[in-house]
Amino acid sequence: MNTLSLPASSSFHKREPSSSRCEFSDAQRVRVIEFLIQSANELAVAPVVKYSALTLFADRFCFSISGFIERGNLENWLLQPVRESNLQLFALVSIWISSKIHASQPLCVQYLKSLADNGIKEQHFTTRDFLEAEVIFMQVLDFEIGTANIAFMFLEELSVQLKEVAKVGELIIFESCMDIMDLLYEKKETSILYGSPCSLAASILVASYVISVPKQKWEFPILPWVKFVTSCKEEGVVEIVREILKHIFEPCC
Repeated sequence: MNTLSLPASSSFHKREPSSSRCEFSDAQRVRVIEFLIQSANELAVAPVVKYSALTLFADRFCFSISGFIERGNLENWLLQPVRESNLQLFALVSIWISSKIHASQPLCVQYLKSLADNGIKEQHFTTRDFLEAEVIFMQVLDFEIGTANIAFMFLEELSVQLKEVAKVGELIIFESCMDIMDLLYEKKETSILYGSPCSLAASILVASYVISVPKQKWEFPILPWVKFVTSCKEEGVVEIVREILKHIFEPCC
């Protein structure tokens, strides 16, 4: 049985007064992530492009931009201030960059501009704005755009390995696993789980097993198996599974 290795512009836009802080709420962040997911689905990009973009934007860019601005990087109008519409532009840029990494035919910027024209109501962005936003995005990430060690990659490999060793693996629908990944971005508390991508992937697989596989077919030792192939602690996986199931099944307010 194989084990899964662990990861070690000159613009016509009106300028606003400069600010040394990046202030956007958790609610704004969630709305922009939803916009990213909807845009990726509308563009029909491959799952690896979608989830790499989510990693670049939600897990890295959103957590790095405040520090980037506080270090005095305020030259560009897109950061003065960081409006929700600007965040939507950066979200589309993350998809664009991800497609350049993973797609044999990267997305054309004109497609993204057309999507922005229809989906971003507060601001009109030009093709040149996309190019400027790409540079800023890369600077915020310090040009570190590697996406090999992300939850989607681990989850995909785990799913393949499970099908190789147990028939029950066929009962776990991978699209359902991806639905869980999307749902976890709904709240900051659950999106933080993406900070441990291998553990999260193992936990999503276990949660999907619990949800999808009939109880009478629970004879496969899913927890010991994921512990063996990932070296994740079983108790840690169980804790994350509880958080996932609680988030999925908690009543909506």
